[in-house]
Amino acid sequence: MIELNTPQGDYPVSAILFDKDGTLLQFVSLWGSWGECFLDQFARGLEQRGLSFPEHQRASLLGTVHDAAGKITDYDRNGPLAMGTMNDLYAILSWQGYTLGLSWAEAVELVDACRNAADAMLEQSRPVRPLPGLVPFLDACAAQGIPMAVVTADETAAAESHLRWLGIRQYFTAVIGTDQVERGKPFPDMALLACGRLGVSPAEAAVIGDTNGDMRMAKAAGAAAALGIAGGITAGLTASAATTTAGRGRDDAGGTADASGRGPATADLQAAGTLLPDADCVISSYSELSVRRMAR
Repeated sequence: MIELNTPQGDYPVSAILFDKDGTLLQFVSLWGSWGECFLDQFARGLEQRGLSFPEHQRASLLGTVHDAAGKITDYDRNGPLAMGTMNDLYAILSWQGYTLGLSWAEAVELVDACRNAADAMLEQSRPVRPLPGLVPFLDACAAQGIPMAVVTADETAAAESHLRWLGIRQYFTAVIGTDQVERGKPFPDMALLACGRLGVSPAEAAVIGDTNGDMRMAKAAGAAAALGIAGGITAGLTASAATTTAGRGRDDAGGTADASGRGPATADLQAAGTLLPDADCVISSYSELSVRRMAR
């Protein structure tokens, strides 16, 4: 068995399950681009049908934070873009189109066209970046022979693509998307399925994620540890709270820098902990984690 070492305690584990967005890859780099394209296409489609998209509703629809130019700069970790399934997002936009005057059929067709445009943009630009310290940590886990899996609210095919774009697909024995289970996060289904694929008991697996949905999934599955990662901490705040940090600088990791520029401020990390109340511990980056083989 392997010991997973964290700043707040050590956990004996036989496997590690990772969320994808915000945990393996930087959330805004991928989903900010996707969300901007999706919302722009949606607004354009409404205009072509003689309707207008209320600008003040852009952020509230998916749980995003926008700058003055409309660019997505952050997201609410408790919002639909962070925690919802793709079908959840499509339903939200379809409902918006319906309330603005489209028939339900027209709204669904418009959202499908927007999804295709946003997906095509991602395929062409591939705006993915790994979280700082991720690859060295994956290398360390692989060197110790730790089985690893991805458990994501995204669909499996898309997740497979994103992992290949990042160049890290080879680290994972299994990739479990929400389309493979009856219930997504915060229910335990994905974690249980992943543990089954890895051949380990859930009680011997650690879960690493960036939302409390990940933490609740881990608890529901009876996982050995639920670890919250909060590298891009302003993304963990609600939309209203995140705007108060807009004047701060950004570090190279995409997180909020303190006045000295040394990375996430302590107060911000503490704030992240309040958004991950079910986490056994909260870390700011993978550099805080290590693994070692336990003595027999």
